[in-house]
Amino acid sequence: MSIAYLNGRFLPIADARISVLDRGFLFAEGVYEVTAVIDGRLVDSASHLDRLARSAGEIGIALPLIPDEIEATQKQLVERNGLDEGLIYLQLTRGADESRDFLPAPDLQPTLVMFVQHKLFLNASAARTGIAVVTTPDLRWARRDIKSTGLLAQAMAKQIAAHAGAQEAWMVEDGHVTEGASSTAFIVTDDAIVTRAYSQAVLAGCTGAALTALAQEAGMTVVRRPFTVAEALGAKEAFITSASTLCQSVVRIDGQPIGDGRPGPVATRLREIYVDFARRTAV
Repeated sequence: MSIAYLNGRFLPIADARISVLDRGFLFAEGVYEVTAVIDGRLVDSASHLDRLARSAGEIGIALPLIPDEIEATQKQLVERNGLDEGLIYLQLTRGADESRDFLPAPDLQPTLVMFVQHKLFLNASAARTGIAVVTTPDLRWARRDIKSTGLLAQAMAKQIAAHAGAQEAWMVEDGHVTEGASSTAFIVTDDAIVTRAYSQAVLAGCTGAALTALAQEAGMTVVRRPFTVAEALGAKEAFITSASTLCQSVVRIDGQPIGDGRPGPVATRLREIYVDFARRTAV
């Protein structure tokens, strides 16, 4: 049985329990992060911790541990669970209240929970074959820059994708792709890699940010702008990034092949570059 962390304690995950009055459970009043682990080390840790602090600050929750302490705790979780490759999930909520009221009581103690997931993604078959995505209306709230635990719209989009035999959903607003249900969306045109600019409309992806910087260092042109579904269907390549998939080619959108229907050279090269970066910089 895996070991989790809950409010200062390491304990079997089956014993990691929170109150039914926790505001994360009742109001989805919380934020979260997912960090990749490769070779037993944390990937993009500083970026994830910076985003956690920003998300928590945007909804007025103080971190119960400073970022260095959170990172040290995550390293302990990796060691205690013998995790070589996989993910660490972190969730921070405002805490448990004595009554269910929209206005929280003052000075609540936040709830901080972390646990690991063993997952083999470096040599995943989807990295070789690519994935299919479907498009669906973006039904989320306006503050998508906050990595909120309120994931109902994303869960519904994932179900739509699964029913269509796809592995991800691209959410669409005003004819333009915002992002994936759990990923950042990219296309490759004749002259550039294209992805949305950061704003309140999208989450600033840690993996995507690192990968675009690496692409630019490699001499590739990256343009941050909206793109339509029609433009994606006519693109040379498409791909997604996330902590759990790294960089993964999209070979079909709404049943239509992208390019020749196989992972393209740009996404394939970027995945190689990112994996090398991750292994060199992980902590």
